[in-house]
Amino acid sequence: MFKHVIALTVLAAATAAVAGDTPSKPGTELYFVTPQDGAALSAPVSVVIGLRGMGVAPAAVEWPNTGHHHILINRPFTAEDEEFALEKNDQIIHLGGGQTEATLDLPPGTHTLQLVLGDHGHVPHDPPVVSDVISVTVE
Repeated sequence: MFKHVIALTVLAAATAAVAGDTPSKPGTELYFVTPQDGAALSAPVSVVIGLRGMGVAPAAVEWPNTGHHHILINRPFTAEDEEFALEKNDQIIHLGGGQTEATLDLPPGTHTLQLVLGDHGHVPHDPPVVSDVISVTVE
């Protein structure tokens, strides 16, 4: 009996950690203020993020209609991303302090960028709040 209680507790905790059940506010817009799509830039690249309809809060702060930003570099936002916490790596930049600006040290070449709003646990909202994908060229 005790083993079953532990197993159910662990399963419930794991499900809560990955379930994208934090609602987003209908009509929310997430977008790049800068850079503009198609821009030719020199490194480092300054990113300024715009958000309409919801607010920004640091990661781990659970307030209604808020989240924090993630920048996806050279990777698409996938259906799998909708259900699990976005893991920080070279292609996913976490702005967990509630920042709305970032500086990216991108190598020369063409890069795609996309924004994703994550909830207090880095999981995208339901439905996800994502920006359009933009392309920039670093000279």
